[in-house]
Formats: sequence, structure tokens, C-alpha cells
Amino acid sequence: MEYKYHIFAPYRVCPLGAHVDHQHGLVTGFAINKGVDLWFNVRDDGMVNLSSRTFEGDVSFGISAPSQVREHHWGDYARGAKYALKKRFKLTRGIDGVIQGSLPVGGLSSSAAVLIAYVMAFAKANDITLQPFEVVRIASDAEREYIGLNNGLLDQACIALGRNDGLLFLDCDSNDWRIIKRNPAMAEFEIGIFFSGLTRSLVNSDYNLRVYECKTAAWNMLAYTEQPLKTFDKTFLRDIPKTTFEKTRIAMPARFARRAEHFYSEYRRVRQGVTAWETGNMKLFGKLSFDSCESSIHNYECGSPELIAIYEIMRQLPGIYGGRFSGAGFKGACIALVDPAYKESIEKELTERYLEQFPEYENTFQVFWVTPDDGARFC
Repeated sequence: MEYKYHIFAPYRVCPLGAHVDHQHGLVTGFAINKGVDLWFNVRDDGMVNLSSRTFEGDVSFGISAPSQVREHHWGDYARGAKYALKKRFKLTRGIDGVIQGSLPVGGLSSSAAVLIAYVMAFAKANDITLQPFEVVRIASDAEREYIGLNNGLLDQACIALGRNDGLLFLDCDSNDWRIIKRNPAMAEFEIGIFFSGLTRSLVNSDYNLRVYECKTAAWNMLAYTEQPLKTFDKTFLRDIPKTTFEKTRIAMPARFARRAEHFYSEYRRVRQGVTAWETGNMKLFGKLSFDSCESSIHNYECGSPELIAIYEIMRQLPGIYGGRFSGAGFKGACIALVDPAYKESIEKELTERYLEQFPEYENTFQVFWVTPDDGARFC
């Protein structure tokens, strides 16, 4: 079939600012030159018919029909996009489309990329003009309210707002954002993506549990200092000064103190990282990314044995400025900022050392090299 429209929604990586967007923290990220492609034609009868070149089965539903419950199928993301867009606009026209991902699922926010592609497609079909941050909000609503993942705006913002010549810096409290252009003095780099061989669903991982633990830490601090409690959905670590944490951390259960420690230390690392990026100091920026991963392991307590093994190998290899788990860090992938001159030796050494520890992933472990790219767009 010939398709009139084509949307590319890139995957994303987050070198600094992991696990803090849902607590209204500071985050950074890149869109990358691999992602999701959606080709489609508009239908006047309101039907949505989709196929996938990545997953089996077809999807069909009416664009104006009430949103049904999730079917735990790849089509849920199209239904979720319809649900979130329909809250704001009248939808009458559907699409015939086919979607395809360009990398294995796991750690690059493929779900957010898919949602953004569908939001943009349904908006186009219904003559709705959306600003990039509107796309971010609508896709985020779809993921939280329909898919059931209690995330912040990091993934969607990187995918919709990213630029190939800079770093996205987003304040998830005010939603202020900017692209920090790359300093001409900065060393050359590419992004290595090291897939452990595992894929995962965040909804079925401990992702949501960690969100609740962060909010419980905030509640502890408010209670210990006899401040009024807010409802859980309006409680965020960002609203509580670090001095309050220092006074109360000894009183709360250790697991909640560790979650808060990650938030406050990551806030500091992002601020330092933005300065490092602005001044072209890739060595410091990379070190902060490594330190971020260290905190993710010990304070946020995520990371499968496979991902931790990749991270520990990465720290020892020449030519890697820094890196960390990508995504929630419960399986998936690691990302690294790499001197391009070392790509071949890094891939060889990391692959050999990883498969020595986990030979069962010989057929599924993969290495990819990508670069920053512009955000989601019509091609």
C-alpha cells in the first residue's frame, strides 16, 4: 500500500537525570537517530486499522468510540493515544497505518516514541495543530492514565523536543526547557547502546513501586517536621528542601532515605552536568553520568545483574567518557558516551567480557552506535 504520511519518532537516551522526573526533578536527554516509523493514510469513516512490522497481529477500533480497557497488546498504545487526545479534542477521522521500530525494545523509551507517533498521526488526521510540548503532555497522559506507568515527562520531552546539535535540559517542576548547544571545544562523541539481551515491561517491573517509595520518603519528611501532608498525587520530593532531608533521614526507614538520597544527589549532578556541557567538558560530564548510575544501583536499587555487569565493564574501558543504565534500569540496555576512535575496541572488549559472564545471551546481546537527532517529525 502507498502511504501519504510518514512520522519518525526517535528513541531517547538520558545521560543525567534518571528516576527523578516523576518527583519534578531536573533531567537531560537526547533524541537519537534510531526510532519508530509510522506510515499512514487518513480515513474519513473514523476507523483506525494498524499493523506492525515488529509485533504480530492487527489492530482495529473506532476513533470516536469510548476508550475500552487495556488488552495488554501492542495496540494499547494506539488506543491510549486516542484516549488522551480525545479528552481535549473531537476526533472523527481515523487512519490506516503500519508501524515499525528500528532497535530491540528495552531501555530507549520505545513506548513513549510509539505514543508520540500515534498522537501526531491522529492529530494530523483530524486537522489538529499541536505545539511540541502539547504532544509531550498528551503522550504522557496516555502513558500514565491508560497504559498505567506513573512516569514524568522525561521520555516524551526528549523524543518531541530533542535537537541533533544540543542537549535537552528540562525542569520537570516548572516544565521550562532549553536546548544547550554543543560547545565547539567539546570532544567528539557517539552514543553506544549495549543491549543486555533482555527486554522488559516497565508496568510489570518495580518502576511504579519506586515512584511510591519516593513519595513515601517525602511524606516521612513532612510528617517528622510536622508539616501538613498533601495527597499522594501532589507529593513530590522537589517540594522539600534538602536541609529537611538531612534532618530527618536518620528517622525514616533506610530504603526511603536511599530513594531520597538519589533524588537530591541527582539534582546536584544534573546542575553540575549542565555546566560541564556548557563549557565543553565531556570528561566531567561523562564522570557524572557514571556517578548517576552508581547512585541508581545503590540508592535507587535498580539494575539487573546483566546491566550492572555491563556498567562495571564500561567503567574500565578506554574511550568511554561515561554512561549508565538506559530507561528504568530493570533490564534493557546501557548507554555510553564514547570517543569514536575507540568504537571498535570497545565493542570487541565489552562483548567478550559480558558474554564470559552471561553466555546465555550470545544470540541476543547487541551493540549499536547512534548519534543525537532532532525530535519527532513528519518526513
